[in-house]
Amino acid sequence: MAGGGMVMSNGGGGKGARAEYEGRVTGYVVVACVVAASGGLLFGYDIGISGGVTAMDDFLEKFFPRVYEKKHSGSLHESHYCKYDDQMLQLFTSSLYIAGLVASLVASFTTRLLGRKASMLIAGLSFLLGSILNAAAANLAMLIIGRLLLGAGVGFANQSVPLYLCEMAPANLRGALNIMFQLATTIGILVAGLINYATDGHSWGWRVSLGLAGVPAVLLCLGGLLCPETPNSLIERGKTEQGRAVLRKIRGTNCNVQAEFEDMVEASETARRVKHPFRNILKRTNRPQLVMAIAIPFFQQFTGINAINFYAPVLFNTIGFGQNASLYSAVITGAVFVLASLVSLATVDKLGRRFLFLEGGVQMIVCQVLIAIILALKFGGSTPLSKGEAMGIVVLVCIYVAAFGWSWGPLGWLVPSEIFPMETRSAGQAINTSFNLLFTFVIAQSFLTILCHFEYGIFLFFGGWVVVMTIFIALFFPETKGVPIEEMTLVWRRHWFWKRLFIDDPDDHLHDDGKPGDGIA
Repeated sequence: MAGGGMVMSNGGGGKGARAEYEGRVTGYVVVACVVAASGGLLFGYDIGISGGVTAMDDFLEKFFPRVYEKKHSGSLHESHYCKYDDQMLQLFTSSLYIAGLVASLVASFTTRLLGRKASMLIAGLSFLLGSILNAAAANLAMLIIGRLLLGAGVGFANQSVPLYLCEMAPANLRGALNIMFQLATTIGILVAGLINYATDGHSWGWRVSLGLAGVPAVLLCLGGLLCPETPNSLIERGKTEQGRAVLRKIRGTNCNVQAEFEDMVEASETARRVKHPFRNILKRTNRPQLVMAIAIPFFQQFTGINAINFYAPVLFNTIGFGQNASLYSAVITGAVFVLASLVSLATVDKLGRRFLFLEGGVQMIVCQVLIAIILALKFGGSTPLSKGEAMGIVVLVCIYVAAFGWSWGPLGWLVPSEIFPMETRSAGQAINTSFNLLFTFVIAQSFLTILCHFEYGIFLFFGGWVVVMTIFIALFFPETKGVPIEEMTLVWRRHWFWKRLFIDDPDDHLHDDGKPGDGIA
């Protein structure tokens, strides 16, 4: 394999390697993946907790008194859409993600040089320190520093955990096991919503909400200590026999793992020859994966989902819900998110990635247009919605969240983590995570301001991006379900658009079955 080229086992290659791989889902794999996926709890808990906390009066009065005054001014001239428009309040949410962006780049090197487990441990420890600092915050500076530490933890976790899950899973179930990261994220969002609802109204409620972020951090630290390293990482770092032993253990000790092991060794040897993975990833034959690693997180954030996740209580309060009702509605959408992730878990390796991407996109577009129409006709910005209209908004938001929850939510992490060859996998995941966090920062820092100026049009703004990204997937993304992770280059070689990048590649004279031929069919 050269650059992003073809990987083949000694016993066959291409199509044959998939059939030769033996193994089953062992208890060892399930436990390791469940513990590793707890890294998703870190991400989800933070996404869910920040919106609820920023809607709490005691929190606003202590750290953001100007917003508190605007919220309770009762001015007829103050648009409901603009009550929370404050750059420092948005910085409280967004600072985590800019820190995560920087941390994910550092995590690329630790993940490659020290292993996936080391990065997960760093993530848990950083998040634990950040949660302690936030719970004890006496001023805004202390609060922001705590958020930066949380961001470092998110950056390391989001870089290492999807890689860990992909490399531990058998090829035929890689999608389902990898989606456990997204499932854990949605559970974190739901738990955060429940905690916010329970602690609202107490002067110490926001401290409890922020401090309990330490619980998933401890779980990830314990998991990092107890879980095995992936065989891919061990082989990549020269521990070949140890990698073989772990592979036999996670696939079942009675299974013949020779074909899969040989593919890993060959990919590792290629990876070792690449001294500068970030430079190698710019090669022509790696361009399809690079485009996906940037475009998918961009589109994922511009669905508008994190605007709802971060600010669900604020958003519902803005469009006329009371304080308790807005927190309760956020819990409902969180529960829908969990159920939708379970749907994705059950269907991603049957229906495929493309189908879920496309179906979810169409469903989100319809919901966003309908929400915009209701707000345009029934909500003037200074008068609240009726109870029936408000419930209609909640139902549409739930349908929208469900669509994202079984499509762009889990697939936004699964696809970029499975498409890169070993020599650029850590670098590719770092790029994916960095751009995801960059675009998350942009949305978190600007949403309340955009809401103030666009009003109901914000749903049409995000809906327009969903149209673009659905067309993008239909044209440029090939199906990757069931393809062994070390054979993934074949899907790009067969794609109508991307195959032109491989015309001059040294491996272009090979067919999918590894036999001489005149190109890709």
